[in-house]
Amino acid sequence: MLRIIDARTGEPVDASTTRRGLTCVEAHAPAHDATALRVLLVADVLVRALELGGTPVWGLLSGARGRAELRSAAAALGVRPFEDRYDAGAGLGERQVIHVVGEGGVNPDGVCVAVAPVSGGSGMPPGDDPAVLRMALLLRRRGAPARVDDPALAEARGTLARWRRAVADWARRPSRPVPEEVRGQLRTAWEDDLDVPAVLGVLHRVETDPGLPDGARFETYAYADRLLGLELTRDLGAPA
Repeated sequence: MLRIIDARTGEPVDASTTRRGLTCVEAHAPAHDATALRVLLVADVLVRALELGGTPVWGLLSGARGRAELRSAAAALGVRPFEDRYDAGAGLGERQVIHVVGEGGVNPDGVCVAVAPVSGGSGMPPGDDPAVLRMALLLRRRGAPARVDDPALAEARGTLARWRRAVADWARRPSRPVPEEVRGQLRTAWEDDLDVPAVLGVLHRVETDPGLPDGARFETYAYADRLLGLELTRDLGAPA
């Protein structure tokens, strides 16, 4: 079961009170900026992780300024829509609520996931693949400051392009199931305080492990992308 560190107490807590009980993930984004976009991205990955564990999730967005622009930027980044918190009203009831907040921002009651700020640039270059920015933000643990300067984007762009080419090539080989050991490593990583860089580390090892058939590599990357949302299978069917 997914466990996260509550930023208020520093203690690990279960992200869902019951495996099938509804969990609300509320992203707090008071303004449209790169840090708010990272808050929404972390909330999106948290929702994906809970769903992979079989937990029903309700995504909510709280914030006052630039909401339409923020929603548009988040959608371009592959973040799925979050409902307006104010439309939810008292419907939260007694459900488990996890608040995803920027460091130094709001301090709501309940379990809080803190997200460090983003610096180093204005974000995605015009015409670039939005998944490059998503990858750049996922490369660092959410509690560590993230940079979106040219070197960080170049690293993300290179890794993403290489993986997409590899996945398209592996897809031409006979399919093989995700090895149980690898599946366990992936789940252990994201269920340990949503450690996405550790998930990426598993994929790096899978990429170069000589003992794995290519069909298993493909299925592993497709499975992990349900969490990452990087469209790693986008180039399937493209000319070799």
